[in-house]
Amino acid sequence: MYFRRVILGGAAFALSAPAMAQDANIDGRVVKLEKEMRAVQRQVFPNGAGKFIEPDIQPPTAASTTTSSTTTTVDLTARVDALEAQLATLTGQVELQGNDMRRLEVRLKALETRPATQPESSVEAVVATATPTAAAPKPKASLVPTKPGTATKPNPARVAAVAAIERPATGNVFEDGYNYGYRLWEAKFYPESQATLEEILAKFPKHRRAGYARNLLGRAWLDDKKPATAVKIFYENYVTDPRGDRAPDSLFFLGSALTDLGKTAEACESFGELARAYPDAATGRLAERISSGKKRAKCK
Repeated sequence: MYFRRVILGGAAFALSAPAMAQDANIDGRVVKLEKEMRAVQRQVFPNGAGKFIEPDIQPPTAASTTTSSTTTTVDLTARVDALEAQLATLTGQVELQGNDMRRLEVRLKALETRPATQPESSVEAVVATATPTAAAPKPKASLVPTKPGTATKPNPARVAAVAAIERPATGNVFEDGYNYGYRLWEAKFYPESQATLEEILAKFPKHRRAGYARNLLGRAWLDDKKPATAVKIFYENYVTDPRGDRAPDSLFFLGSALTDLGKTAEACESFGELARAYPDAATGRLAERISSGKKRAKCK
């Protein structure tokens, strides 16, 4: 608009006035802004424009670095001491277990090499002379006994009660037989439990859980008031699988069966062997049973 009339001087002069007014307006606005900024600065930095805000995270000073390093060193030293103590404890436990295993191996070698006419202990002498009940199978011969009820007419009520106990059918023949034998034993059908357990042991004598089945079989005979047969089975389980999970249990129940036979000295010997060969079990899960068994056998 203004440049079209630049020919006329007056008009040109008239055009310069609004430009100067605009510059003055801008200067005024800048001055105002500067005043407002200084006011804001006085509010934000009351102690002067050179004020700095301290950061939340400070770099470590020499003193704090020294303290932190000392604390870390002390903590690491304590942890190393604790680890060394735990390692020493574990080493001691391993050595004890190694000694126990060596003693067991020595006893096993002695059992394998000694003549059959020279029993190693009074417990073995009792086992060698114990007379099983007439219905009991020979421990190292056929383990399948005469089926219950063949000599006499079966009791219909008992047959029905046994039939009501569910037989597992998972496809694992050993485990199904063992669990069924356990259910029969738990229901106090001892002859039926014996027959079931003896059958699976005849089929799987080397099964990894055969020790469980033999120990339960011994209990079935013991609870059936046949301690002479139970003595042979418990002793056989201990000798056959001394490192098995149920070897300590079989030694305990061997002592109980010997007590029932009136062989209290031999029972105390069995409890003593349990404490020597399996100290963890003797002082742990079997502690109360052993204490009760010793009291019943009047062990010194």
